[in-house]
Amino acid sequence: MSDQTGAASVPTETALVAGVLRTVRRDLFTDVLAPRPLPPRPEPRPDGRLRRLPAPLRERARWAPHALVVGCAAFAFFVLLIKGVEFGSLGSMVPLTLSLLATGPVALTLLRPVGAYWISCAGLVLAMGYGGDWGSAALLCHVVVMVLVVLRTRPRLAAEMWVVTFVGCALVLTLLQRGDRDLAQYAAATAVGLVAAAAVRAWRDERRHVEETETVKEQERAHRTVLEERATIARELHDVVAHHMSVIAIQAEAAPYRVENTPPELATALGTIRENAVAALTELRRILGVVRSGDTDPYRDTDPEAPQPTLADLDALLESVRKTGLDADAVVTGAVRPLPQGVELSAYRLVQEALSNVLRHSPGASARVEIAYVLGGLGLRIVNGRPDRPAEPSPGAGHGVLGMRERVQVLGGEMTAGPTDDGGYEVAAFLPAPGTETGPGGRSGAGGAAGDFDGSARPEGSSARSDGSDGTDGAGESAESAEPTESAGSDGSDGPDGAAGAAGRKSVGSGRDAEATA
Repeated sequence: MSDQTGAASVPTETALVAGVLRTVRRDLFTDVLAPRPLPPRPEPRPDGRLRRLPAPLRERARWAPHALVVGCAAFAFFVLLIKGVEFGSLGSMVPLTLSLLATGPVALTLLRPVGAYWISCAGLVLAMGYGGDWGSAALLCHVVVMVLVVLRTRPRLAAEMWVVTFVGCALVLTLLQRGDRDLAQYAAATAVGLVAAAAVRAWRDERRHVEETETVKEQERAHRTVLEERATIARELHDVVAHHMSVIAIQAEAAPYRVENTPPELATALGTIRENAVAALTELRRILGVVRSGDTDPYRDTDPEAPQPTLADLDALLESVRKTGLDADAVVTGAVRPLPQGVELSAYRLVQEALSNVLRHSPGASARVEIAYVLGGLGLRIVNGRPDRPAEPSPGAGHGVLGMRERVQVLGGEMTAGPTDDGGYEVAAFLPAPGTETGPGGRSGAGGAAGDFDGSARPEGSSARSDGSDGTDGAGESAESAEPTESAGSDGSDGPDGAAGAAGRKSVGSGRDAEATA
């Protein structure tokens, strides 16, 4: 039994020694001259004392450790140079070289700490062989190098360098047949200094690990809070909104059967109500899926079978609003081509929201939808005329135009919205399409659309504005030609949205922003 125990312990001890040797080789011999520059200190905390300093001094304070190390190395070099070098003699080259080998590694620890240690070891061996006080001076500089290496790398290098240094010193003194009774005292004092440096390094590593852990926990906590809020919103939408929409759809479908001799107009209106309610339920189901999935980009490409409306469904949308009594038509210019799904969906939603605002806030007005396929993306312009009667109060939070702006900004486009000279309202936007060429001068904004709406590509039936300008100026020209007024637009705003240029131009004109009631 004892033989088996002894046989099992031998491989274990061998493996332990081999592991230690591998660690030492990885720490002290692998990539010895690999550059590891010391970065400057991080920016001081808002509540730190360094924040009180002026900005130039605060920036220089970040390099204080580098200046301190280089300054100490330069000071030690000049001290050794003055005491040990006899200027003007040929023999002064050896002390000069020893001074460089002793003090140069101190500064080199800022760039290559492990390589600086080995250069310092070489200088220490040469200084011990040269004799005199050079051995003690080189050993003192070598201890400083070891402390800096431990502070720059990892704590375990303290033990490795200590063993290599003093075992090497003992071997050199034995070969030189010289004894040094102070070597043990140097070894003990060096051990104390290296232990202190290793403790400081371990404390810094632990503090950084704690800060990183706290940061990760805070991010996870914030993410979990967002997911909980999204789940709450999804639950409310499903339990309240979806329920009421389902009731509307069922009652609209059952209403014609409860009335004898239902007029065709009433049956058509109820059918339209049911179709819109079912479509709203479908869209609500998609939105619930996005909210519950935690997707941060609801406009990216998804399953092609998902119910995502595109510009191909524009005719159905126009037909739906015409059934409500709105006179709406559409004009498409440019070469029709497939666009990314996010662009198609956002364009459809912009047209849908703008037409809905016309129905709510401009009763009796006609609407015109202009779509221009231009270089770099898609230009949109939805404009309506003056209403023929006051609009009834419409409940809402006033987020109509805001929601449209957010959709456009998600895609990196630009948008303008504001009243026209004839008392109507105009919404113009440009949606860039990734991977397509932009216009000259980088005008990938609605100016591309404006270029398509102007000149020979002008849609038919466009009328002149009251100021003599073309009524179908592009998305970029519309905001420049329209002076802000206080009349309500098609989106229910009480004032203009300003004259921001959607053509990628700088804003011109003035006016206060006002969002629509949705």
